[in-house]
Order: sequence, then structure tokens, then C-alpha cells
Amino acid sequence: MTIPFEILRTPAAMRARSEDLRRDGKKIAVVPTMGALHEGHLTLLRAARAQADIVILTIFVNPTQFGPQEDLAKYPRDEAGDLALAKTCGIDLAYCPTVDAMYPAGAQTFIEVRELQQPMCGASRPGHFAGVATVVAKLFHATLPHIAVFGEKDFQQLAILRRMTRDLDFGIEIVGVPIVRESDGVALSSRNAYLKPDERVAARALSAGLAAAEAKFKAGERTAEALIAAARAPLEAEALARIDYVELRDATELTPLTTLARPAVLAIAAFVGTTRLIDNRVLS
Repeated sequence: MTIPFEILRTPAAMRARSEDLRRDGKKIAVVPTMGALHEGHLTLLRAARAQADIVILTIFVNPTQFGPQEDLAKYPRDEAGDLALAKTCGIDLAYCPTVDAMYPAGAQTFIEVRELQQPMCGASRPGHFAGVATVVAKLFHATLPHIAVFGEKDFQQLAILRRMTRDLDFGIEIVGVPIVRESDGVALSSRNAYLKPDERVAARALSAGLAAAEAKFKAGERTAEALIAAARAPLEAEALARIDYVELRDATELTPLTTLARPAVLAIAAFVGTTRLIDNRVLS
């Protein structure tokens, strides 16, 4: 039996609705987003639809994961357009809380996954992952899902949320969905909208570097130095790109590797123009 589509705005209303659905024996999947939906998000929603009775989309531009010099104010917001897209994937409910509902006056509690949050993007964006972990925990408490679906493009985020879910006994299955790419290899991202035409062309250097490193890996290369150098080369040759980091790390613990002998992630963060983009490739 289908349920009428609803938009819920407060944690109490969302939790009450999810409690009713659980009592009815429904399996709930949640897809947390900050809106600005694209095909990558729709792929997550389709994956959720295939695994659950009820799919909840959350849209919340979370201020606590933005640094003081980052793009909170200009982050794209189009709730009506996002919901129209999401409905084509068969969502049942949308949870779209306000900032005041998520962070009442005087809120001062944050969740930190201490070791996993420190390297890579955590080194460049202090406090970012504490904001991510905290808001996702709050979304979990409101939506009460059995399954939560996230994209593998944000690989460090996915590792952190898996660890948080395990460590805090949420009892939620975290599902990672492979990166969705444009025809030229560029990973889909809401921040691609910030790129000027020449920057959009330059953005290909991230995926080109990863593809070059993967080719070396498939040919037998196992040293981190050589794989990282292959990934860096297209970015270093691109005048509009500036590397933040290129690192090879264990795929679960995110510890740095010198030799690839177990599943690993080769991760890139780079500025193209003023826009910071990330991408990765799992090598195993």
C-alpha cells in the first residue's frame, strides 16, 4: 500500500511518522542530501527504492559543516525543483527541517570520529566532519531508518559515517553507491555548477589522473609513490587546477600506505578555479 507523500519540517514530526511506519512493519531507507540534486543523488534514491518499503529524502544545507571562508551562503537551494526530481524516483517522504529545528538555541553537542576525520579533507577543512557526523546522527534519530544510502564520491565521509554508526550502535546498514560520472569522466557534484566553461574542461584532470593511476595499478604497479605521481600529473599540467592533496590510503582505516597490498582508495582534492572538487578510485 502506498502512502501519501509528505514534507516534514521538525524532528518530532518526522520521528512520529517513522515510528508509525516501523510499527506497520515497513523497512525504511533514508538518503541524506543538501539538495541541489543531480543524477548522482537520483542514483542513490533508486538504490534506496530497490531495498526498502519507504524511501525518505532529507534536504538540509548544514551550516556546521561549512568553514568560515566556504560557500554556505551561495550553496544552491531549490527545494521545489529537488522534490520534483526526487519524486521521479518514487520517494515516499521528504524531511526538510529548518536550521532552528536542527540546532535549537544553545546547542553545543557534536560528534567526532577522531582518527578518521583528521587526514585528507579533514586536514583542509577543520571541523567539517564533526558537522557531518553530528547532522547525520540527528537525521538518523529523526528518520529512524533501517538503511542509509550515501555516495562513494565522498569516500572519507562514507568511512566516517560507517564507523560512527558502528561505534554508537545505531543498528543501521550503511550502503555506499559507486560514483556517477559525466560522459567525459568528471564526477557529478553540486559544486560543478560553480565552474566556468574553461574550468569545467580543466576539471577532467581529476578523473584523468585517477584513470592513469588505475591503469598503472592494473599493469602491476603497487608503490604508492608511483600511483600518486600518475594521478598528480594531469593536475600539475593544468594551469587552472591547484592540488590540495593526492593520497593513497587504506580503504577502511584511511591510514596512509607506501605499498598497496590490501584494498585502498586513491583520493584527490583540488581547486579548479576557486571551486574545490574531490574524486577517488578504489584499488583492490
